[in-house]
Amino acid sequence: MSNQYCIIMAGGVGSRFWPVSRESHPKQFLDILGTGKSFLQQTVERFTQIIPKENILIVTGANYAALTQEQLPDFRPEQILCEPLRRNTAPCIAYAAYKILKRNPNATMVVTPADHHIVNEKDFLQVMQSGLNLAADNEALITVGLHPTRPETNYGYIQINTGETLNMGEQKVYRVKTFTEKPNAELAKIFVESGEFLWNSGIFIWNVNAICRALATYLPDVASLFEKGSTAYDTGEEQAFIAHTYARCQSISIDYGIMEKAENVYCFAANFGWSDLGTWLSLYIHKDKDKHGNVIDAPENMLYNVSNSVVIASGKQKLIVLHGLKNYLVVDSDDVLLVCPNEDEPFKAIVKDVPVKKGGDYM
Repeated sequence: MSNQYCIIMAGGVGSRFWPVSRESHPKQFLDILGTGKSFLQQTVERFTQIIPKENILIVTGANYAALTQEQLPDFRPEQILCEPLRRNTAPCIAYAAYKILKRNPNATMVVTPADHHIVNEKDFLQVMQSGLNLAADNEALITVGLHPTRPETNYGYIQINTGETLNMGEQKVYRVKTFTEKPNAELAKIFVESGEFLWNSGIFIWNVNAICRALATYLPDVASLFEKGSTAYDTGEEQAFIAHTYARCQSISIDYGIMEKAENVYCFAANFGWSDLGTWLSLYIHKDKDKHGNVIDAPENMLYNVSNSVVIASGKQKLIVLHGLKNYLVVDSDDVLLVCPNEDEPFKAIVKDVPVKKGGDYM
């Protein structure tokens, strides 16, 4: 039996890809890149190259259980962990960790979001395997940082101590100094120029005992709640226990709850071509463009003097005719047409206003 596991967090609503991504069918279940597979399916396929499929668990919202099973038909129901409420990443990870602890107290695991874009899978999997090997024999809580290629303001950053490393041969694993949330443009530029900061991928690697001890130390209330499920996990009582537990559990991220406080946190400094593709703007950066700098996914289109824009038609096929747009985002879905500058701030304002002014039918 393999001691290596993978936890895929797939519970987000993906509002930053609205109006294509909706609460009923969010980003992780969509084929945003046009590969023929959803982000979730690609993530599973990636990790099955190093981890047995039966050791991969999906944590998602209870309302996405059927959709998850539909996209992963060869997964057993007990591999899909259903959260009754959104409680951020710490409870999500605690649920999976204590469930795995009951199954295999020698387990080592990768915890990853479901919606990352990886360019170089070979290098990515080498880092994941190195991390699993390292975590199996160490108490370290390991995260993965990426060498920044630009002063990005949509990512968190990890400051590393370049003078303190764990011995992994050619792979560099540094002790973490600090975690920083998304910085403004000026601070992001300082981070990149310093050489001490990496993009925070949100991927974690540790053994099950190390993370459970960290939960008990830094989030004792959360740990206590999920530890009580040792007799319920993998039985007919699990869902009732989880419903009761989530109703009592605080909402808190693993970064804030543990990683920013623990002293045994280390970070791989990696470079395998990564993006969380969190926004239309990030999609524009990574997708192939035509000679005018446009990203176009609209079968029928007539574009005049349009440049550096994103044009998506995901709804009923229609002719898209545009004239005189530069740096714009145009997304046509079944019931929403979005036209706005391809910038984060105006888009965020629109998505915030829609449920307030139009209710939840369009979200």
